[in-house]
This record gives sequence, structure tokens and C-alpha cells, in this order.
Amino acid sequence: MNRLTYIGIFIAAVLILVAVFAPFIATHDPVVQNLLTRYAPQSAEHWFGTDALGRDVFSRLVYGARISLQVGIVVTVVSVIIGTIIGAIAGFYGGWVDKILSGYLFNVFMAFPGLLLAIALVAFLGAGLGKLMLALCIIGWVGYARVMRGQVLKVREFDFVQAARALGASNLRILFIHILPNAIQPLIVQASLGMAGAVLSEASLSFLGLGIPPPAPSWGTMLEESRGFDTLAAAPHVFFFPALAIALTVLAFNFIGDGLREYLDPKQRKR
Repeated sequence: MNRLTYIGIFIAAVLILVAVFAPFIATHDPVVQNLLTRYAPQSAEHWFGTDALGRDVFSRLVYGARISLQVGIVVTVVSVIIGTIIGAIAGFYGGWVDKILSGYLFNVFMAFPGLLLAIALVAFLGAGLGKLMLALCIIGWVGYARVMRGQVLKVREFDFVQAARALGASNLRILFIHILPNAIQPLIVQASLGMAGAVLSEASLSFLGLGIPPPAPSWGTMLEESRGFDTLAAAPHVFFFPALAIALTVLAFNFIGDGLREYLDPKQRKR
């Protein structure tokens, strides 16, 4: 693995620790307002300053890490499970099963831009953390299914799979014992990149007002609340710190994904 991968792992580890121990790290209650200290600059009491309602920006960032990682982990795990099952079935059985799943179902979801479809689903389901994760899972599984389908189509033609079939192994045994363990590597890389996409999607929807409703300390909501020339001129810290948190999180998981791709691919590792 290269140096950027270790940097990404370090940033991700710090984010996980911050999210787990948020009540012990935060210096203030993230939702308590104090209009007398609105737009206060960085100080010993407020490390990252305060926002338009006098809430501590550092504490809101700390609790926002918990929301972002929760969305990223849940959406990625659920999407991987659904995508693996559907993609494996399509690639293994082929024929009319593959035609229905990859020829029609995949294309229906891929016909719309992911964020646009997420906006429509959240607008239909309503705001809330659970509904947001459900919407992202509905649009997120297709990418994993396409990767798994391609891998299964390749692995099912290997000699050891043909030998297992000749020995009378059942389809389920061939699929879960022989094919999936040898087809899962690209999915691991896809999942690490999907974490970054899920965090960015949550922030984008919250910025548009379709994510987690206030006063929940979502990074996207913090960016939305800092809009406006007056705010950026008078208190740039209100915008800068949540934007930096989103950028570092997305970069960290992208670095991890690139490192995993290099580590798991012998050709990349040799190069």
C-alpha cells in the first residue's frame, strides 16, 4: 500500500473514534443555543467558534461525524448485501434471469442520476435519518450488483467450478462456497469507495434540506445554514470547518479504496 492509503486509514480511524466517543469529546451540547455568542470567533471556550444561533461548531462537528459514519456504514453494508445477492443470481444463472435483472432492473435504476433519484425518493418518503438511509440503499445496490455479476460470469467458467459441478455439487454450494469467495475482492474496493459516496450523498441531501432535519448536527445542514455572503464574510469558520470535515472524510475513503485496489490486484501491486 502507498503512503496515501495509510493517511486515509489514519483519518478514518480518527473519525471512527470521534464518532464513538462523541459525548466525551464534545465540549458543549450541540443543540443548545445562545444568541448572545452568535458568530463568536475561535477561542478557548469555543475551539471552532459558534454559528448563527450561538451553537458550538466543534461540538456539532463531532456529533456530525457520528451521523455521517452511521449513514455511510449502514448504506454500504445493506447495499453490498442486496447487490451481492442480486448480482450473483444474475451472473450465475444467466439466460432469462440475467436478462430480467441486468437487462431491465439494472437499467431502470441506472437511467436516472443517483442524486436526482435520491432527491425524489426522500421527497416521497419524507425527512429523517432512517428514511434517508432507505433512499440511499435503494439507489446504492445497483453498482455492487453490476460488479458482482461481472465477477460471477468470469469465475463460474474456472476449472475448479466446473470440477465441483462435475462432482455433483449443488448450485447453492457452487455459488456460495466456490464462486463468491473468489469474486468478492473487487466488491471490497467498491464498498470502500461507496462509503465516501454515501457520506457525500447524505451531506448533499442535508444541504438541500432533504436530509436530517434540524437541529441534528449534520455536516450538510451546517453548510446549508452558513450560506450567504454576509455569513461567509463575518464568520467564515461556520462554513470552513464542516466543508473540511466532508472533504477529509471523502478523501480518506477514496485513498483507502485506491490502496485496496492496488493491494488486491496482483498486476497493480507488481506495477
